[in-house]
Amino acid sequence: MSQLRQIALKNQNDESEDQPKKLTSMQMVMYWLIAFVVFYTLYIAQTLFLPVVVAALFALLLSPLVRILKRFYIPRSFSALLLLASLGVPFTLLGMQLVEPAERWAERIPELSTQLTTELNEISEKLALSEQAPPPKAEPEEDSGGWFGWFSKDEPEPPKPEPEPDQNAVSDRFKQGGVELMIQILGATPVMLTQFFTFVILVVFMLVFGPLLYSNFISGFTQQSDKQAANSLLDEVQRELSRYILTVSVINTGLGIVTGAALWAAGVQDALLWGVMVALLNFAPYVGPIAGMMVLYLAGIIQYGANWMAFIPPLIFFGINTIEAQFITPTVLGHNMRLNPLILILWLILWGWMWGAVGVLIAVPLLVCLKLAAARLNIFSRWVKLIETPG
Repeated sequence: MSQLRQIALKNQNDESEDQPKKLTSMQMVMYWLIAFVVFYTLYIAQTLFLPVVVAALFALLLSPLVRILKRFYIPRSFSALLLLASLGVPFTLLGMQLVEPAERWAERIPELSTQLTTELNEISEKLALSEQAPPPKAEPEEDSGGWFGWFSKDEPEPPKPEPEPDQNAVSDRFKQGGVELMIQILGATPVMLTQFFTFVILVVFMLVFGPLLYSNFISGFTQQSDKQAANSLLDEVQRELSRYILTVSVINTGLGIVTGAALWAAGVQDALLWGVMVALLNFAPYVGPIAGMMVLYLAGIIQYGANWMAFIPPLIFFGINTIEAQFITPTVLGHNMRLNPLILILWLILWGWMWGAVGVLIAVPLLVCLKLAAARLNIFSRWVKLIETPG
């Protein structure tokens, strides 16, 4: 009987251990369904959620500064406008300096299109000639009626083969793609301006009225420990997000300055423009540097032509970016901001598919916030460890 009781108790323990696994699997299915619904909703309503999410990140970043200025009896509305102006004025002045070179390179885009079209036509002609069979050698004909062939009649040359109509299809498709891209950019300009002004208004309102709304939300918690945990979570996310964005901004600014100086020393035209471009693109890991090297290669083709010297600008940037990405950034950010490269590139692809270029720029700060919140709340611990897996 004792053995039967032990077996029964063992079966009960096994059933009790299996029950949480079933509940956990059901919860995981529900989490995946909720995540799918959330991402699909964000994709469908991107024009609505895009300025809201970007404004929330900026408000979360600037909120500690507004709180500090509040201690000096500066109203929140004035400090919010002051901070936005302090961020906007330098970028506006820098943009004014870059308008002229940007317009000059924009005017040279047709020249680049012509050069690439010429190169593509030459490649197409070479491929077409290589596919054709070589013409048979003409055998010498016997003399008919001339004195030792001195007064033989000249025969007409054989007609040259006419070029095939689809020989320039690649270049034509290239021109058509450039025109379609310009039309898409012009068509999206009103929407982008509307989202920008919506973003500015939302940042101001979040900085002015957000703290009072948050305090009223926290006051609804019954236990004091929950209030302290919520405040601690918000403070940690703000601190780590501010440290990450400020550190990455300083690193990218240094990268742009060093790249611009190196390009200027190498004789590349408008080195300031390319330095600012690579600094902005470097906010998107992996994707941004690749796009920067492609743009610099096109700039090299315009300046030096389609030869080996066109590789000078992208190679200079590649060398500087390799030092920054492999040694400087991992050392400065440390372990807390460690992100697995594969998880990061998949995350960038996801947000780039949903929200385009802006989604790629905010993907990393958003992942940092989610990782910190999950680690602080002790949820999704396996996912946090997976995200932090070293590359």
